[in-house]
Parts: sequence; C-alpha cells; structure tokens
Amino acid sequence: MRILGIDPGYAIVGYGVLDYDHNQFTVVNYGAITTEAHTPFEQRLVEIYDDMNSLIEMFRPDCMSIERLYFTNNKTTGIDVAQARGVITLAAAKHGVEIYEYTPLQVKQSVVGYGRAEKHQVQEMVKNILRLKECPKPDDTADAVALAICHGHSSGSSLSRILAMEKGKR
Repeated sequence: MRILGIDPGYAIVGYGVLDYDHNQFTVVNYGAITTEAHTPFEQRLVEIYDDMNSLIEMFRPDCMSIERLYFTNNKTTGIDVAQARGVITLAAAKHGVEIYEYTPLQVKQSVVGYGRAEKHQVQEMVKNILRLKECPKPDDTADAVALAICHGHSSGSSLSRILAMEKGKR
C-alpha cells in the first residue's frame, strides 16, 4: 500500500510518501509544498491544490493520511489551515484517493507509543523506524511522514480491517 502523509498548512504543507507492506515501510519521497508569504491567500490555495494534484499524479498513492484539525487558541490561523486542508482533500478526492484522519495524539501513540510524546521524540522515532540518517526537514515534513507511519500501523491492525469490512457493507 502506498500512503501519502500530509501535514496541512498554507505556508508549508509537509508530505511523506511511504510504501507499507508486511509491517515494513519503504521511503518513496518526502518534502514540502511551500507558498510565499506575500502571495494573496487565494493564490496560495491554488498553488497548494495544483502541487497536490502533481504529487498525487506522480506518486499514485492508495490513500492519504492527514492530520485532523482542532482549534485551540488562534482560530484565525486555524480557519486558514482548514481552507488549505480543504483544497488538499479535494485534490485527493478528485483522484479517488481514500482519506484517513488522525489526531496528533493518535499519531504520537502510533509512532512513539505515548500519546503525549514531544515533537523531538516523534522525529527521532520517524528517523529510526525508516532507518534514515537524519530526520526529514522541515518539521512539517517529519510530521507528514509520521502521519503516513501512523496510517500504516493503523491499517495493519485487525480492528482496522474489521472496521473497513463493516464500512464496506453499508
């Protein structure tokens, strides 16, 4: 299974493409989509959408693992990230890519084994799990790769397979 992990944003969208087979991950590619700060917001969304389409066409993922958004302090920034997330999921949906959402707590639990892990712990585990010499940069890219790992671990569980079968019966 080819997984496209996405850490949504409007300045930086981290992505990680991993192949997952028999509990083994293989790195295909990772990086970031970036938009310039002084570009009109609507144009930034167009750039993100176009770049997502290119990524999906290039790597042909089976599914996308994306961070589920939650609003805490800065709702204005959260709304902008939600808009970027919308164009990202639109691109995936238009290509028929299944979308799975995970909270930061779920990602940390899956990658580190502890839902309250710190960012540096997640990054170190990403590096170790994938046998990389160094952690993917920027942090958004490492987060996206962690999201892909999370989905790989989740999709391999028996409960996940049962839930998928039940979903297919509806």
